[in-house]
Amino acid sequence: MKKTRVLVIDDSALIRKMLTEILNSCSDIEVIGSAEDPIDAREKIKQLSPDVLTLDIEMPKMSGLQFLKNLMRLRPMPVIMVSTLTERGAPETLEALEVGAVDYICKPKANTEVKLKIFSNELITKVRMASSAHVQPYRQNKAVMALTKSEAGYSKIIAIGASTGGIEAIKQVLASVPAHCPPILISQHIPKVFSTSFAERLDRFLEVSVFEAQEGMLIRPGCVYIAPGDYHLTVANSGNNKVCRIIQTERINRHRPAVDVMFESILSMYGSSVVAVMLTGMGNDGAHGMLKLKQAGAITYAQDEATSVVWGMPQAAYKLGAVDELLPLSKITEKMLKSAQ
Repeated sequence: MKKTRVLVIDDSALIRKMLTEILNSCSDIEVIGSAEDPIDAREKIKQLSPDVLTLDIEMPKMSGLQFLKNLMRLRPMPVIMVSTLTERGAPETLEALEVGAVDYICKPKANTEVKLKIFSNELITKVRMASSAHVQPYRQNKAVMALTKSEAGYSKIIAIGASTGGIEAIKQVLASVPAHCPPILISQHIPKVFSTSFAERLDRFLEVSVFEAQEGMLIRPGCVYIAPGDYHLTVANSGNNKVCRIIQTERINRHRPAVDVMFESILSMYGSSVVAVMLTGMGNDGAHGMLKLKQAGAITYAQDEATSVVWGMPQAAYKLGAVDELLPLSKITEKMLKSAQ
């Protein structure tokens, strides 16, 4: 059996030791070395040719983010960011995902046995997933495809689900969306402290208005609504209007927000007047909700395998027969907007 070979990069000897012990406990993973800073890491990568890196964000000599940019430009490979789950660290972690990191994991705040067990299982899952992820070279300024201007109005709502790799995929899909777009609702698997920063970053970058969805927020054209971390995003009637309903019911498919919850709520409010899109992500969340939408007459698209970081959620929906058409990431925006007219 071929093992996934991992290089651990962290300035803390204690963290390096902990990550190494966790990963080496698996028969299919082997830590082949560790590095205390990016300069040391650069040499170790040349010597050892690892399959996956774990990379701390805050390190001496060079930040983990700058090191990641250099790495993804010159020698792209799967990277899991090891992050401190704080408001302060959220923007840097999100930027790392935009640069090309496959995923991130938050350092455990408490060294209790239960917390460490959860952290260990999550780390192992993410490293295994990263070993088969599709990574792309980092380009400072990615070209944004110009869309043919359409003066036609929109009659449908757009709903997007995503997970691993979704931060950058969502940004690319929305990059050329016009200010007069139909309402767009998004459920991305993300922690609470990251969803606020994610919405703020998108709002600065895009022509449309982007919000972290709040209870009772009016759903309007020209606006994008991001599900807040640890809450499901649903839709409800309020007089003659539709509004966001933020609920904290049980996790679905191990997630909150869950794409299935959003899709099923949108189906109950909008029926067939929906364009649903499934982007890159691990697992199968959203597949059954998308199937119900398709059966009701909604239009459904999913990202293809070649352009997905992890072809899990799109594949699950496709295999279930829930997808009208598989599309490369670069074609999704134009298709979904045309279908929403």
